[in-house]
Amino acid sequence: KPPPCVIPPPAAALRRREAGIMFKIVIPARHASTRLPGKPLLDIGGLPMVVRVAQQAARSGAEALVVATDHADIAAAVTAHGFQAVMTRSDHSTGTDRIAEVAEQLGWSAGSVVVNVQGDEPLIDPELIRTVALALDQDTESSIATASSAITDAADFFNPGVVKVVCDAQGRAM
Repeated sequence: KPPPCVIPPPAAALRRREAGIMFKIVIPARHASTRLPGKPLLDIGGLPMVVRVAQQAARSGAEALVVATDHADIAAAVTAHGFQAVMTRSDHSTGTDRIAEVAEQLGWSAGSVVVNVQGDEPLIDPELIRTVALALDQDTESSIATASSAITDAADFFNPGVVKVVCDAQGRAM
């Protein structure tokens, strides 16, 4: 059974998957985090966290991968490891706003499938990224898709640090 809020792809989407869906990834990376300033640059096994995230995301098969940041040190770390960084304004209140600026700067069409990969997920499964891209591609009524999974542990349910989502019968977040 698929996790909640991820729509199983119909046969047409599976055929597109075999042919290779075209999608883009943007990783918003903000230096001025309130809880942990400089988090994207934290060292994980000799590399900045944001670079580890980009390495995992690159394995998903996306046609483009961009790190969206408002900090020169993050951009420098990303480009030093062969990934594209786009400088964005520092007044964005959300990563989604940062992604919209990147899409505009790069001239991406309104029909582009863009996956938001959080900059603090160095262990994200590349196949999960593809699954989200496929869900967004096959559901023409949705403009945003996100991955989620069922909470099976009561401690996670009551933990305010664990993000929760409520979905309707069609698997859409409410």
